[in-house]
Amino acid sequence: MAIKASVGYMSVNHSRQMTKDAAMSLEIEIVPILSDNYVYLARESASGKVLCVDPGEAAPVLARAEELGWDIDTILITHHHGDHVAGVKTLKAATGATVIGPGGDSQDMPALDQSVGDGDAVAFGDETLRVIGVYGHTAGHITYYAEGEQALFSGDALFSVGCGRFFEGTAADMWPGLLKLRDLPDAARVYCGHEYTATNVAFATSIDSQNADLQRYAGIVAMLRAEGMPTLPANLGLEKKINPFLRADDPDFAEMHGFKGQEGVAFLAHIRAGKDAF
Repeated sequence: MAIKASVGYMSVNHSRQMTKDAAMSLEIEIVPILSDNYVYLARESASGKVLCVDPGEAAPVLARAEELGWDIDTILITHHHGDHVAGVKTLKAATGATVIGPGGDSQDMPALDQSVGDGDAVAFGDETLRVIGVYGHTAGHITYYAEGEQALFSGDALFSVGCGRFFEGTAADMWPGLLKLRDLPDAARVYCGHEYTATNVAFATSIDSQNADLQRYAGIVAMLRAEGMPTLPANLGLEKKINPFLRADDPDFAEMHGFKGQEGVAFLAHIRAGKDAF
């Protein structure tokens, strides 16, 4: 089941995992577009600055920003695929926003003003967005981690219970980036580019059927999707327990599938091939 744009727009502030006295640096809104894509709008509380992540369409984003009274001044791009960038030029023309994206991807980014890569940081009001390269889905795919908010905008590199297909790379390209994401705090929340969670859960369950955390999550996902609600943001701490692509170096999990003593990258390639054929 996919969330259509006609369903409307969903605030995810209720999903925020924080202590009662924690300050919120970003207010994040989900804008569903196309058949299963998500665009994110985020407002930094101190400055009032507003960013947009991966606008595959412009009209729904502009409509939601107008409803919120938010003026978009920054556009972040994770990779070059059309369902993530097709709305960039229109959105920039309408708002005058600065476009920031990967300088090392296999195709040029539309209307790019600032190139960034792994290890760079983007200042956004009082928030800092750390750029983390996760290659393989595309040659130069990057993600953005908001350090104060502990929010990861992962594009198509990391999904809830999944990872991106290796369109322009291999497991060896993807694995180091996935490890960098796995090293982020358990409290981090994952805002990815698609609503793929239900099918990802189905595959993960097929290869990890005794995982009690995964079984519980499957029930939650089924409930949310039945109500037409997004499964995002995902909790990274939970993902470390249930996402097979983040567990490719787990010796017990690897041994279950005949990969005892082998490098995580070898098992990752096996898991991804299984998901591609699922």
